[in-house]
Amino acid sequence: MPLFLDVHTIEGGVSEDDVAGAHRKDLETQDEYGVSYLRYWVDEDAGKIFCLVEAPSADDASTVHREAHGLVGDEIYRVSEHT
Repeated sequence: MPLFLDVHTIEGGVSEDDVAGAHRKDLETQDEYGVSYLRYWVDEDAGKIFCLVEAPSADDASTVHREAHGLVGDEIYRVSEHT
């Protein structure tokens, strides 16, 4: 399944607790769309959130965010993992 990384920018910063709550909502919503939110990273001061997700499409990944909590990423990239 394709892998995507989405990027959110929250003006004024963001708290790890708020992001954790939004991530829990993603997990509650994702199965309906065949999506799997895997990991996320937060830069509280810069207001940046990065979400790694397996999804059939970028639109499906965004739909989960939209329905779960309304915070859709500003950018989304299809990525591939390498070690």
